[in-house]
Amino acid sequence: MSCSDEYVSHVMEDNLINITPTTKAKLQRAKYGVYNHSAVELCHWTKKSFANEGNCYKHKFYGISTHRCMEMTPTAMNCENRCIYCWRPTEFYDTLNMPAELVDEPDAIIHNLLVERKKLINGFYGNEKNDKEKLNEALRPAHYAISLSGEPTMYPKLPKLIKYLKSLRETKSIFLVTNGQEPDMLQRLAEENALPTQLYLSANASNKDMFYRINRPRHKDAWQRWLKSLSFLASADTRTVLRMTMIGGYNLGTQFIDEFSKIMLAGNPHFIELKSYMHIGMSTQRLKKSNMVDMDEIRNFGRELCRKLPQFSTMDESEISRIIVLQNQKRYVDRWIN
Repeated sequence: MSCSDEYVSHVMEDNLINITPTTKAKLQRAKYGVYNHSAVELCHWTKKSFANEGNCYKHKFYGISTHRCMEMTPTAMNCENRCIYCWRPTEFYDTLNMPAELVDEPDAIIHNLLVERKKLINGFYGNEKNDKEKLNEALRPAHYAISLSGEPTMYPKLPKLIKYLKSLRETKSIFLVTNGQEPDMLQRLAEENALPTQLYLSANASNKDMFYRINRPRHKDAWQRWLKSLSFLASADTRTVLRMTMIGGYNLGTQFIDEFSKIMLAGNPHFIELKSYMHIGMSTQRLKKSNMVDMDEIRNFGRELCRKLPQFSTMDESEISRIIVLQNQKRYVDRWIN
């Protein structure tokens, strides 16, 4: 790999991992707030909620307060996969190594990302259509979505980060999204009493060949790693979700129902989210708009899964986000997070 600043996303400064100035500038132009190897962003729905123009499907499905949701990551430019559907700049992911002695402490990450997030929010006060009370509340996050970019389970101090977030007075819930490539970290979260409120595992493939085609992993044993994470979900002492990003021409079709149903049984999640691939961001360079799946196809796939898995039933849907959620009636938890 070239050592030029254009292609290497991390440099070592003061014995810490930092995103390089060039990549940091690219992220900032995309309206990210960046602190060393971590980042924060205001998502589309957070901005809409400021003007009372709608909420994220997480609000509709689970009761999460959209304007008080902080989407962040401690691993902005670190990931083991190069997923074809990812809207993030995976082309700039460069390392599979995050030594504990070279990463920031959790309290420093959260403090500085809150500062960056405040800068992003400040720009919305000048628009009269935005709800000032909501903007003020947004400065005090109640929900943390550890999912923005990269793979958060690569951060070696993740248990400490989640425990720190739980200690904050305003925190009501924490969602963690993983690609399943670090099953040992998931085990650490359990052993260190640091599991999030809700744990998501991306489940985009029904077999090994499809897995490598869609996720383009860097690890040679990526499928085995993912299966180990799937097994962890089945007994995890927290709310669990299998998130399926459906891509036309790749993983959508009745021929895959049997295989996917076996995976769902093995993971035994509380919820299954079926969501269409969205033709946005960097993914537009890898996939076509025709790879997006329409809502009727999502609904039909969900119905077929429920036929194979009678313990699951359709809980809710969000047509504007092209997503439905199935709920496990045998491993039941209340959908609402208080």
